[in-house]
Amino acid sequence: MDKRWDVLGLGCAAVDDALYVERYPAGDTKILVRRRQRRVGGLTTAALLTAARMGGRCAYAGKLGRDELSALVEDELRRTGVDVAPVVRTESGSPVHAVVVLGDEDHTRTIFVHRDDTMGAHDSLPPAEIIEAARVLFVDAFGLAGQLRAARIARAAGMPIVADFERGEGPLLDELQALVDHLILSQDFALSWSGCDSTQEALQRLWTPQRVAVVATAGEQGSWLLDADGLHHQPAFQVDVVDTNGCGDAFHGAWALALAQGYPVRECARIASAAAALKATQPGLTGIPSLPEIQDFIARAS
Repeated sequence: MDKRWDVLGLGCAAVDDALYVERYPAGDTKILVRRRQRRVGGLTTAALLTAARMGGRCAYAGKLGRDELSALVEDELRRTGVDVAPVVRTESGSPVHAVVVLGDEDHTRTIFVHRDDTMGAHDSLPPAEIIEAARVLFVDAFGLAGQLRAARIARAAGMPIVADFERGEGPLLDELQALVDHLILSQDFALSWSGCDSTQEALQRLWTPQRVAVVATAGEQGSWLLDADGLHHQPAFQVDVVDTNGCGDAFHGAWALALAQGYPVRECARIASAAAALKATQPGLTGIPSLPEIQDFIARAS
């Protein structure tokens, strides 16, 4: 069937209130906020915003409420070109709301999160034809029953599934991750989830014959990729860092779009690493350039 979108996501939407300070303060002190910014984040919506800014056709089909934060998320998605027609509207609930304190001098980030666990994927929506209209399905651990339903539909349709998990446990998550063929985790979560002491051991434990790639991201240390050809290290690109918050989301979104557009796995890793590096040069996701511009950056850095 004809594909309407490159990437479809159903998971976490969030609004971040970012506070930029010299460095994260000690307790019982007062510190000057140098600047502040409210922006849309979230595992899934930030990945979709990244892919859309790179030139991809994307859609969001998760749940949004009728509150101010939901309206802000929807407006930002629409403004960036993400199709919000498949959004599932609920009478209650709200996106994740986070306060992020970012240290300008030491490049640290500290995140305070208020989470509404009713958000994420709906248990029985969107219809299967909406899911099948995308080239790639993007999943996370928000709304696990709905994510699992969508992943089963995608797997039956032969669609690749890209996952970003940073929390969770239990049988639903076990079933979901077994359907994922592009499993991309932070290095810390890969180690804790697998129970291993080394990144290589963690990737090998998380590998299955159904996987295409298992990836552990580690910021300025780059990322490690295990595929059918073995273990590969993708170094991080060197840039002047302004804001690392959202780099992992940018990595995921860029990977999903590169995959949708037919790039081989190790080229997906290179494109994703470049997108994350360029995101770090600007606050929020404003630094995400188009895919051709990312390819030019890679060529100049080679």
